[in-house]
Amino acid sequence: MVSKPRTAWFRPKDFDMFFTSVSATTVSSMSTIEMEVFSHTQLIIMTILMFVGGEVFTSFLGLQFARSKFLKNCPSSDQNSVTLVNLNHSVPKCTNPVNQIELDLEKEKPETNTLDENGNKCLGFDSLKYSSIKFLGYVVLGYLFVVHLIGSTLVSLYISLFPSARKVLKDKGLETLTFSVFTTVSSFTNCGFVPTNENMIVFKKNSGLLLLLIPQILMGNTLYPPCLLFLIWVLKKTTKREEFRYILMNYGDMGYGHLLSGPHALLLAMTVFGFILIQFLLLCSMEWSSQVMDGLNSYQKIIGSLFQTVNSRHTGESVFDLSTISSAILVLFVVMMYLPPCTTFIPPKLHEKVSDNGKQSRKKTFMECLIFSQLSYLVIFIILICITERQKMKEDPLNFNVLNVTVEVISAYGNVGFTTGYSCKRQLKPDSLCIDTWYGFVGRWSTMGKSILIIVMFFGRLKKFSMKGGQAWNLS
Repeated sequence: MVSKPRTAWFRPKDFDMFFTSVSATTVSSMSTIEMEVFSHTQLIIMTILMFVGGEVFTSFLGLQFARSKFLKNCPSSDQNSVTLVNLNHSVPKCTNPVNQIELDLEKEKPETNTLDENGNKCLGFDSLKYSSIKFLGYVVLGYLFVVHLIGSTLVSLYISLFPSARKVLKDKGLETLTFSVFTTVSSFTNCGFVPTNENMIVFKKNSGLLLLLIPQILMGNTLYPPCLLFLIWVLKKTTKREEFRYILMNYGDMGYGHLLSGPHALLLAMTVFGFILIQFLLLCSMEWSSQVMDGLNSYQKIIGSLFQTVNSRHTGESVFDLSTISSAILVLFVVMMYLPPCTTFIPPKLHEKVSDNGKQSRKKTFMECLIFSQLSYLVIFIILICITERQKMKEDPLNFNVLNVTVEVISAYGNVGFTTGYSCKRQLKPDSLCIDTWYGFVGRWSTMGKSILIIVMFFGRLKKFSMKGGQAWNLS
């Protein structure tokens, strides 16, 4: 709000600026303002909000908290330095009984030594675990840095080499570096904001740029666990570090939810590509010769369709106008947006987790059984928005219909950003003052409707904390 917008003739409302901040922080990319209104400074602020709100960065912070908590509870009195020494050395007992560590020595877990405050060697599984958590943090941080650096460099290089892409930015008054960093961060965090009003529609013929963004989109969300596991496996093979072996063998004890077993990660990758293939085939079969793909050659249609389907899970960048896509495709996109990134076709025996160290899980309380399921909350949100926008649904039913509202709500819940937009041509009672704008359908809602969608965005971003809590109306 303090930063001035780029357009002197238009100043966004304060509530819309707050809505945009929430949308960037929750990586939802729901928009009530055209993107080209924002100044260079505001774009930088949005880039920071998207980065710190992204799943990889927030999980990295969680890993650091877990590491500090582990260090605080470390049996060694010298908590400033937990040192690994002589991994193959026999393990003597600590001379100080207060600092003695009781361990369950399993064959597959390596023995380690630590030093207590008196310099005496003592058992140190906890030491290796702490060191492994530290190394895992380094890997995640390096993953973040390298992907953003390479992604921004490649996007910037593409724009400098291809006049058509460079002309778009020049006409819109955007700097190449700002666009490259902003788009890379937005793609990796799966936010979906693009500094242009038309999102990626203006680049739908730049197939090379779309191909550069697709890996960034997948590596930042749905394929992050498999990529992380593969990176750790490569580091284990190349460095021979004991910490990486410990991470791979004890992925469930690291306190990092994105660490999966090898079979689980493989099944997750297969599920992701399976969903993409299903959407790609259906989109191409139904829209190949429609007005959605007018002006594109066969190669551009294939790449554009692939890009659109990759974005349907969580990113929300779009090369096609969703308002012109058939209803069947929209319904499929709604289903894809609803599914969490961890969705896999895993046999129950592989997916089951032993709770409470093998003990049977406790029975749910009566209040826990009354909590609604995720789908139930979404139904309530849709009903509430239909109530707040009921007058517009009567006067402008082609734009304000239940399907468009549902797409907007599920898109906000999935932190995707897909929107059908608003078209003045669809008005039953044409308004001479109506102007088509390049922002989301929510931009035409009332303040109350926007407020409800803000709650939906927060609810969707924090859904992993409540997904297993609801039993009432359990339809998820």
